[in-house]
Amino acid sequence: MRAGYVLSIDQGTTGTTVLIFDHDGQVKGRAYSEFTQHYPRPGWVEHDAEEIWQVTLKVIGEALRSARVRATDLHAIGITNQRETTVLWDRATGKPVARAIVWQDRRTARHCDELKARGLEEMIRHRTGLVIDPYFSGTKVKWLLDQVDGLRERAGRGEIAFGTIDCWLIWQLTGGKAHATDYSNASRTLLYNIQELCWDEEILELLDIPKAILPAVRPSACIFGSTDPEMFFGTHGIPVAGVAGDQQAALFGQACHGAGLAKNTYGTGSFVLMNTGTQRVLSKEKLLTTIAWGIGDEPVEYALEGAIFITGAAVQWLRDGLGIIRSASEVEALARSVPDNEGVYFVPALVGLGAPHWDPYARGLLIGITRGTTRGHLVRAVLESMAYQTRDVIEAMQRDSGITLKELRCDGGASVNRLLMQFQADILGVPVEVPRIVETTALGAAYLAGLATGFWSSRVELAEKWQLDNRYTPHLDESGRQRMFRRWHRAVERSQGWALDDEGDAPGVS
Repeated sequence: MRAGYVLSIDQGTTGTTVLIFDHDGQVKGRAYSEFTQHYPRPGWVEHDAEEIWQVTLKVIGEALRSARVRATDLHAIGITNQRETTVLWDRATGKPVARAIVWQDRRTARHCDELKARGLEEMIRHRTGLVIDPYFSGTKVKWLLDQVDGLRERAGRGEIAFGTIDCWLIWQLTGGKAHATDYSNASRTLLYNIQELCWDEEILELLDIPKAILPAVRPSACIFGSTDPEMFFGTHGIPVAGVAGDQQAALFGQACHGAGLAKNTYGTGSFVLMNTGTQRVLSKEKLLTTIAWGIGDEPVEYALEGAIFITGAAVQWLRDGLGIIRSASEVEALARSVPDNEGVYFVPALVGLGAPHWDPYARGLLIGITRGTTRGHLVRAVLESMAYQTRDVIEAMQRDSGITLKELRCDGGASVNRLLMQFQADILGVPVEVPRIVETTALGAAYLAGLATGFWSSRVELAEKWQLDNRYTPHLDESGRQRMFRRWHRAVERSQGWALDDEGDAPGVS
């Protein structure tokens, strides 16, 4: 077995996880910490990028201690990250100029509506693979440049840097020597031409974004730079070598290396991705076409994606917003305390609806409540909503690709919930497979870093490391499956457009 380890930073929406993997792909150490969520106005979600960096450093130290590994034992560092979240910082000081605008944030909904009204959606979709939606980075960058005094002028002079969270962490780890992102993260900005593999000049002009702020775009498996001793435990020269957005990293970590293979990751949101190989498939079903990864000099590979905004975040809302649970670990037992949902459905449109509906004005809905409704019914409805949303996306994906899924590989925090995984298989009507290592986002980033530095030799070697933990086969009959799915759609219809007033305006959304 090869000596050394790969450290993987999984910088998520609500917290940062660091895992340390050995050459067998086994976890030798781990640590996790949440960070502050800021909600300054309805529909707005922000992070303090400086806090994210400090939390990341702290968690790296804890993971190294957990593994009993020294920083000098690390062969490479991989990064996987919450995507679309937008950071602007001062190149001279390395300090953010404002809070990061999180992917969940809806403040640019009105501007997105204006772009659609100008008939620009088809052009932007063809070039970027994305729909016009506040979800993506482009309109967030424009908003910051418009709203922060003097920022656009400074950006034009080259004093300001833009990046998604991976780019921010690369900058910090290398002491400001590398301002770069990878293909997968660039493809989530609404600014990157995924066919030509370049920042799109026309879209930049359309949004009035100066090219001077943009990072270099590199393959997901390549050496981005080396750690700076002042930034990384006095240790220099460790390659930062594998970078991918969290969902693309999970696709890679699940060994979905061939066209037609698909996975779903249950995190703050849930994201279904299907590998389409070196051919981009433009969706007719409001799915996203995204770059999956680039490996060194090989051609980039693409994926179809269905982005579900709220899944695990709904459990966090039950805990922090409603106080119904004390911790996420209570959820499965509470859901099992009732035999079924008793007609209670929850539509988690807390920040609008993502694929395939794309309604930024939808809002959360709980329906079917009676005097007999208990905490168990509510919690069960929250869990079931994750599975219904996944089926919505997979049905659209099958229509787009012409491929009928034979199985779905699942990962992320909620994949350890046996009730949810069984219900997911039941409502899909196909088996659900959960691997032994469910932190596949971190694993995928580690694998990319290890490929770039020769720690692992090939994708074939990596695919052989994938191990099945649980396989769930459908138990629900077809009539029951369809009846429940129809009622879910009735609930979704009632949630849509709720944030619009009688005149079609959106109070509290600018």
